[in-house]
Amino acid sequence: MTTASHRTVRRHRPLMVLVPATALLAVVAAVGVLVDPRVLTGVPIWLKPFKFSVSFALYGATLAWMLSLLPGRSRIAEWAATVVVATSLIEMVVIVGQVLRGTTSHYNETTPLNAALWQVMGASIMVLFVAHGIIGIVLLRRPPADRVAAYAVGLGLGLSLLGMLAAVPMVLPGQAPGVAGIAGAHSVGVPDGGPGLPLVGWSTTGGDLRIGHFVGLHALQALPIAAILLRRFLPARWDESTRVRLLVVAGGAYGVLTLLLTWQALRGQPLLRPDAVTLTAAAVLVAATATATGLVLARRRRPDVALVA
Repeated sequence: MTTASHRTVRRHRPLMVLVPATALLAVVAAVGVLVDPRVLTGVPIWLKPFKFSVSFALYGATLAWMLSLLPGRSRIAEWAATVVVATSLIEMVVIVGQVLRGTTSHYNETTPLNAALWQVMGASIMVLFVAHGIIGIVLLRRPPADRVAAYAVGLGLGLSLLGMLAAVPMVLPGQAPGVAGIAGAHSVGVPDGGPGLPLVGWSTTGGDLRIGHFVGLHALQALPIAAILLRRFLPARWDESTRVRLLVVAGGAYGVLTLLLTWQALRGQPLLRPDAVTLTAAAVLVAATATATGLVLARRRRPDVALVA
């Protein structure tokens, strides 16, 4: 990373505040999980603040790194990142505040106050979605000189938007569980708060829309990590175009996996109990990814050969 890149990161102070603040909150919430005996919707009451604070810490750190890749300062991107920080803090204030009140934050319209807070959360996440998209557009218009990094950033930002959209079915009218004052659910086919996987809490008895949402969101980290691994482990003699094509294959497979997991959840199917249709779709995805990878490797060229051509 260049000196100019370091200056870009230091200039955006809101992100540099968000990351340690949410990291510290994650530690506090982890202590709460251990010492607070209260349970809410089947899990420790502090588990949601813990998961969201970890997620926002990773999100803020990743955005700061991506902004550092811009060849020059972008006031639009910095403004959008500041909006991301503001909406993230709003989300965390509501989530923690509702925990302190001993009630849920998501889908909760049981009282006028709870309904107002839920509406605030919904509005803030919509604003975050738009700001995230603006950052993506700026980075696409002004990509880093490194093509592999440019594709990793573009795919990561785009697929994370897909992950945000994967959460939309949770609040559609048909997803309301039929309980008075509850305006949505993340489980499909079973009530929220039933048996779930350790830590993440994903339902083991029905579909869970949080799975596709989670996987899609973390494309923001997964695709840059894939780019780093390609640079680290592929032979140095392989040309840059090969790395880019492999990254595009990985991004395509990641996007289809996000859709597949969301589709599985919408059918009321637990993650670890896929039916034959889901297994077939997964097998097709694996085969298509392997075939595309093989085709990319088959046409790779060494840099010296490319120069001669």
